[in-house]
This record gives sequence, structure tokens and C-alpha cells, in this order.
Amino acid sequence: MKALGRTARPAVAAVAVLAVALLASACGSSGQSGGPVKLRLGYLANLTHAAALVGIDKGYFTEELGSSVDFSTQSFNAGPQEVEALFGGALDAGFFGPSPAVNAYVKSKGDLLRIVSGATSGGAALVVREGISGAADLRGKSVATPQLGNTQDVALRAWLAQNGLKTDTQGGGDVKITPTENATILQLFQQGKLDGAWVPEPWSTRLVAEAGGKVLVDEATLWPGGNFATTELVVSRQFLADHQDVVEKLIRATLKTTDFLTANPTEAKAATNRQIAVLTQKKLADATLDGAWTHLRFTVDPLPGTIKTSTQNAKDAGLVAKDADINGLLDLRLLNKVLREANKPAVDAGGIGQA
Repeated sequence: MKALGRTARPAVAAVAVLAVALLASACGSSGQSGGPVKLRLGYLANLTHAAALVGIDKGYFTEELGSSVDFSTQSFNAGPQEVEALFGGALDAGFFGPSPAVNAYVKSKGDLLRIVSGATSGGAALVVREGISGAADLRGKSVATPQLGNTQDVALRAWLAQNGLKTDTQGGGDVKITPTENATILQLFQQGKLDGAWVPEPWSTRLVAEAGGKVLVDEATLWPGGNFATTELVVSRQFLADHQDVVEKLIRATLKTTDFLTANPTEAKAATNRQIAVLTQKKLADATLDGAWTHLRFTVDPLPGTIKTSTQNAKDAGLVAKDADINGLLDLRLLNKVLREANKPAVDAGGIGQA
């Protein structure tokens, strides 16, 4: 089996206004003169975005960025939604999955963004209702993903294709794939209106605990060593060109957060849950949090090999042009500078960027 690689309009909608969006992006925070540099960071209210959630909770971003940066954050439902904000000049950086990053890089012909660091590996699964025991049982059924073209959407389409089931981007084919917000996925599953969903943590664990679902595919089992990129730190290309010092501080804060996540899991889970409550007005149950956490690994390595594989999967699914070239997507030079200063091993760009 070939390895697999997140309330918004489909990611492809951004392409229709690409020329205007790129102009707006170029005239955004990067063009400021005088005063603090404005840095607007996007992220999701998912455990796979713990690097953002904990960094915010512990104050690592504001601490590293300092008073010379006007720092603000905004949460989204899925990665393609963040991409649209980047296209429109409303964000400067964001934590999101590799598939939306690839799609935006290709659509903008390499002009929009760069992946500057990894954040999370793992933490995604296909959860189904009772009575479904394999891919064949999904024929004619309805399965949800957080958004068309997000990382889980690509993974689901690839897995179905590898099992002989066809899909298309309009919800047709052997299996109907419906892009749906994570919270709505849970509600529909509880109401018996969905047969399955390929979602990130904590939603996969919540579908099991709160909606009676069962895990049909733990995505980690589809990758060598169980490692696959779920979340990356992405920065506007223009912002990176104009404010390398700020991006370096952002990366430094991300590394500091990653070290904390690895060394202090109990405190990290509490910090993550505090921020989940801020965004959703409800904390995760301890059992849900503990169970979901076991599926996550936090790393600044963007895992470029898995990005290349998921890009091919997106091409096969018709989400990315067949001739798309992602060489240049990664710029890890600042990350490796920060890693060297911390006496940590450098990471490789895997032939799709600079390191």
C-alpha cells in the first residue's frame, strides 16, 4: 500500500481571486514603515495544533517576539481556510497541514508561502459507525472530512483509491465525501447522519467516546515508522523576505514550545486544554485528552518525505495539477540556525527547498 500523507469555502475558491489576493498580501503587514511589525498568526482548535495552543498559553510567542512585534492570533476550522486568509492578506503566518500548504504553493506558482518548520506528526484517523469493517463497506456511504483539500481529505481519498473506491471533488463517486466542520461532524455522527469521518485529534477520539464510533484506520499505520506530517508552521513568502528576524523569533518560540510539549506532557495537556476551552467554551474530558495525546508526536522536523507523498496523493485525487512542482516549498535555513544555536541536529529539506 502506498503511504498517505484540514465554516469555509473550498480551498480552490481562493484561486478565483488569486491576482487580487496576491496584491493584497503584498500590501499587508510586510509593507509597514515605522512602529512595531504586525504579525498575525493563524491556527486551529485541534490537539494537532498544540504547538500553537501551548505557545499562546505559556506566553512563549509574546516572550520571544518582544515589544517590537504587534502579535495577534486567529483560530480557524481547517487549513484551507487559513490559506484563504493568507491569499487575502489577512494572515502573515499559520499552523496548518501540508496539503493546504502544497495547494497554495502550487496555485500561487510558489509566490504565496514557505514552510519554515514542522510542528506535529500523527493524530488522524478514519472513524466509522458500527457495521463497517472495511473499505468495501463504505461503498455508497457518506464520509466527512474537515474541508476539501485539507490534509485529512487528501488522506481519505488516497486510502479509498488504494482500496479500489473512486471519489471526486463534487461529492460523487463510490463514496460521498462531504467537507464539514469538525464540531458539526460530531453532531451528525451522533445523529446517525454520517457513516464515517477522517479527522484530526481530538475529533477522532471524541467520535469514539461521544458518538459510538470505532477507528477503522489509524493513519499512523499507513506510514513507515508511523510518522507523517500533520501540522507545519507556514509563513507568507513576502513576510519572510521582509522580516527574517521576526520569523526567526517565531521559530525560536515554536522550538521552545515543542521542547516543553515533549518534556512536560502533563502540564502541556493542561495548557492545551485551557486554550481549547477559550476557543470552544468547553474543556476536553480528561479521558479524551489522555487518549488522543498518545497519537501525537511533536517535532520541528517538517517531514518532507511525507509531504512529497501526500502531494502525489493530491495529484492522483485531482486536487493538485499533475505537473505541479513543489521544489522550493520549504525554507528551513532559519530553523536550522535556531537548532544549531540550541545544539540540536539540523533537519533536511528533502529536495523540496532550502536547509
